[in-house]
Amino acid sequence: MFKKRQQMSICIIGTLLVADFVLFGYMPSYTRLKELRAEGARQSRVIAQASVQKGRLSSLKENLAGLEVRVADYESNVPADREIGRFLHEVDSLMNKQELKERRIEPGEKITTDELNCIPVDIRCRGGLTQVFEFCRKLQAMDRLVRIQQVKLVNDRNFTGQVGMQTKVIIYYNSGGEQG
Repeated sequence: MFKKRQQMSICIIGTLLVADFVLFGYMPSYTRLKELRAEGARQSRVIAQASVQKGRLSSLKENLAGLEVRVADYESNVPADREIGRFLHEVDSLMNKQELKERRIEPGEKITTDELNCIPVDIRCRGGLTQVFEFCRKLQAMDRLVRIQQVKLVNDRNFTGQVGMQTKVIIYYNSGGEQG
Protein backbone atom coordinates (compact mmCIF):
# COMPACT_ATOMS: atom_id res chain seq x y z
CA MET A 1 0.00 0.00 0.00
CA PHE A 2 2.89 2.30 0.71
CA LYS A 3 4.22 1.65 -2.76
CA LYS A 4 0.86 2.48 -4.31
CA ARG A 5 0.76 5.71 -2.35
CA GLN A 6 4.26 6.49 -3.39
CA GLN A 7 3.40 5.83 -7.06
CA MET A 8 0.25 7.87 -6.70
CA SER A 9 2.22 10.72 -5.14
CA ILE A 10 4.78 10.54 -7.92
CA CYS A 11 2.02 10.60 -10.56
CA ILE A 12 0.32 13.55 -8.87
CA ILE A 13 3.62 15.41 -8.52
CA GLY A 14 4.46 14.61 -12.16
CA THR A 15 1.01 15.77 -13.27
CA LEU A 16 1.40 18.94 -11.22
CA LEU A 17 4.85 19.55 -12.73
CA VAL A 18 3.50 19.05 -16.26
CA ALA A 19 0.49 21.30 -15.45
CA ASP A 20 2.85 23.88 -13.94
CA PHE A 21 5.05 23.75 -17.02
CA VAL A 22 2.09 24.05 -19.38
CA LEU A 23 0.19 26.73 -17.43
CA PHE A 24 3.06 28.85 -16.15
CA GLY A 25 5.83 28.14 -18.65
CA TYR A 26 4.62 27.08 -22.07
CA MET A 27 1.33 29.05 -22.33
CA PRO A 28 2.78 32.46 -21.33
CA SER A 29 5.80 31.85 -23.58
CA TYR A 30 3.55 30.79 -26.47
CA THR A 31 1.31 33.86 -25.96
CA ARG A 32 4.38 36.12 -25.81
CA LEU A 33 5.77 34.47 -28.97
CA LYS A 34 2.49 35.20 -30.83
CA GLU A 35 2.63 38.82 -29.65
CA LEU A 36 6.25 39.15 -30.78
CA ARG A 37 5.45 37.65 -34.18
CA ALA A 38 2.50 40.05 -34.59
CA GLU A 39 4.74 42.98 -33.56
CA GLY A 40 7.43 41.81 -36.00
CA ALA A 41 4.86 41.65 -38.81
CA ARG A 42 3.59 45.14 -37.90
CA GLN A 43 7.12 46.52 -37.90
CA SER A 44 7.78 44.87 -41.26
CA ARG A 45 4.70 46.64 -42.66
CA VAL A 46 5.89 49.95 -41.18
CA ILE A 47 9.33 49.45 -42.76
CA ALA A 48 7.77 48.58 -46.13
CA GLN A 49 5.53 51.63 -45.93
CA ALA A 50 8.52 53.81 -45.01
CA SER A 51 10.39 52.47 -48.06
CA VAL A 52 7.48 53.37 -50.31
CA GLN A 53 7.24 56.82 -48.74
CA LYS A 54 10.98 57.30 -49.17
CA GLY A 55 10.49 56.79 -52.91
CA ARG A 56 7.63 59.25 -52.90
CA LEU A 57 9.70 61.76 -50.93
CA SER A 58 12.23 62.15 -53.74
CA SER A 59 9.37 62.60 -56.20
CA LEU A 60 7.78 65.20 -53.93
CA LYS A 61 11.11 67.03 -53.63
CA GLU A 62 11.34 67.18 -57.43
CA ASN A 63 7.75 68.47 -57.63
CA LEU A 64 8.50 71.08 -54.97
CA ALA A 65 11.56 72.27 -56.86
CA GLY A 66 9.48 72.56 -60.03
CA LEU A 67 6.74 74.46 -58.20
CA GLU A 68 9.29 76.83 -56.66
CA VAL A 69 10.56 77.62 -60.16
CA ARG A 70 7.00 78.16 -61.39
CA VAL A 71 6.18 80.41 -58.43
CA ALA A 72 9.35 82.43 -59.04
CA ASP A 73 8.37 82.74 -62.74
CA TYR A 74 4.86 83.77 -61.73
CA GLU A 75 6.09 86.35 -59.25
CA SER A 76 8.57 87.77 -61.76
CA ASN A 77 5.73 88.05 -64.34
CA VAL A 78 3.46 90.02 -62.01
CA PRO A 79 4.91 93.50 -61.57
CA ALA A 80 4.62 95.45 -58.34
CA ASP A 81 3.04 98.37 -60.21
CA ARG A 82 0.35 98.59 -62.87
CA GLU A 83 2.80 99.66 -65.57
CA ILE A 84 -0.20 99.93 -67.88
CA GLY A 85 1.51 102.43 -70.19
CA ARG A 86 4.46 100.12 -70.75
CA PHE A 87 2.11 97.18 -71.38
CA LEU A 88 0.00 99.14 -73.89
CA HIS A 89 3.17 100.25 -75.69
CA GLU A 90 4.43 96.63 -75.88
CA VAL A 91 1.07 95.42 -77.23
CA ASP A 92 1.04 98.17 -79.85
CA SER A 93 4.60 97.27 -80.82
CA LEU A 94 3.60 93.58 -81.20
CA MET A 95 0.65 94.56 -83.37
CA ASN A 96 2.88 96.80 -85.47
CA LYS A 97 5.43 93.98 -85.98
CA GLN A 98 2.63 91.68 -87.18
CA GLU A 99 1.42 94.48 -89.49
CA LEU A 100 -2.07 94.43 -88.02
CA LYS A 101 -4.38 97.26 -89.06
CA GLU A 102 -7.19 99.16 -87.34
CA ARG A 103 -5.53 98.67 -83.97
CA ARG A 104 -7.42 99.67 -80.87
CA ILE A 105 -6.34 98.98 -77.28
CA GLU A 106 -8.63 100.06 -74.41
CA PRO A 107 -7.83 99.35 -70.76
CA GLY A 108 -10.84 98.82 -68.53
CA GLU A 109 -11.44 99.52 -64.87
CA LYS A 110 -9.05 97.83 -62.48
CA ILE A 111 -10.29 95.01 -60.27
CA THR A 112 -8.75 95.06 -56.79
CA THR A 113 -8.14 92.27 -54.28
CA ASP A 114 -6.00 92.15 -51.14
CA GLU A 115 -2.71 91.27 -52.81
CA LEU A 116 -3.26 90.90 -56.53
CA ASN A 117 -5.05 93.27 -58.87
CA CYS A 118 -5.98 93.00 -62.50
CA ILE A 119 -6.94 95.23 -65.37
CA PRO A 120 -9.07 94.01 -68.28
CA VAL A 121 -7.87 95.28 -71.65
CA ASP A 122 -9.93 95.13 -74.85
CA ILE A 123 -7.85 94.71 -78.00
CA ARG A 124 -9.15 95.00 -81.56
CA CYS A 125 -7.33 94.75 -84.85
CA ARG A 126 -7.56 93.45 -88.39
CA GLY A 127 -5.12 91.30 -90.33
CA GLY A 128 -4.43 87.92 -91.83
CA LEU A 129 -5.27 84.86 -89.76
CA THR A 130 -1.59 83.91 -89.49
CA GLN A 131 -0.72 87.41 -88.31
CA VAL A 132 -3.49 87.40 -85.71
CA PHE A 133 -2.47 84.00 -84.33
CA GLU A 134 1.18 85.03 -84.20
CA PHE A 135 0.16 88.19 -82.32
CA CYS A 136 -1.79 86.09 -79.78
CA ARG A 137 1.15 83.71 -79.38
CA LYS A 138 3.57 86.58 -78.74
CA LEU A 139 1.08 88.26 -76.41
CA GLN A 140 0.92 85.07 -74.35
CA ALA A 141 4.74 84.85 -74.29
CA MET A 142 5.24 88.35 -72.90
CA ASP A 143 7.33 88.90 -69.77
CA ARG A 144 4.17 89.96 -67.99
CA LEU A 145 1.45 87.55 -66.91
CA VAL A 146 -1.34 87.96 -69.48
CA ARG A 147 -4.48 85.84 -69.59
CA ILE A 148 -6.37 85.85 -72.85
CA GLN A 149 -9.94 85.58 -71.68
CA GLN A 150 -11.90 85.61 -74.91
CA VAL A 151 -11.19 85.91 -78.61
CA LYS A 152 -13.65 86.68 -81.36
CA LEU A 153 -12.60 86.38 -85.00
CA VAL A 154 -14.81 87.80 -87.74
CA ASN A 155 -14.16 87.05 -91.41
CA ASP A 156 -13.99 89.95 -93.85
CA ARG A 157 -17.25 90.36 -95.80
CA ASN A 158 -15.36 90.49 -99.11
CA PHE A 159 -13.43 87.28 -98.28
CA THR A 160 -10.07 88.97 -98.78
CA GLY A 161 -8.36 86.71 -96.22
CA GLN A 162 -8.51 89.38 -93.54
CA VAL A 163 -10.12 88.75 -90.17
CA GLY A 164 -11.15 91.14 -87.49
CA MET A 165 -10.11 90.14 -83.98
CA GLN A 166 -11.68 91.27 -80.76
CA THR A 167 -10.09 89.94 -77.60
CA LYS A 168 -10.25 90.62 -73.93
CA VAL A 169 -7.06 90.06 -71.97
CA ILE A 170 -6.43 90.40 -68.26
CA ILE A 171 -3.14 91.75 -66.94
CA TYR A 172 -2.12 91.38 -63.30
CA TYR A 173 -0.10 93.44 -60.87
CA ASN A 174 0.61 93.28 -57.15
CA SER A 175 -1.07 95.88 -55.01
CA GLY A 176 2.29 97.24 -53.83
CA GLY A 177 2.15 100.33 -56.03
CA GLU A 178 -0.21 102.38 -58.14
CA GLN A 179 1.82 103.99 -60.90
CA GLY A 180 0.77 104.27 -64.52
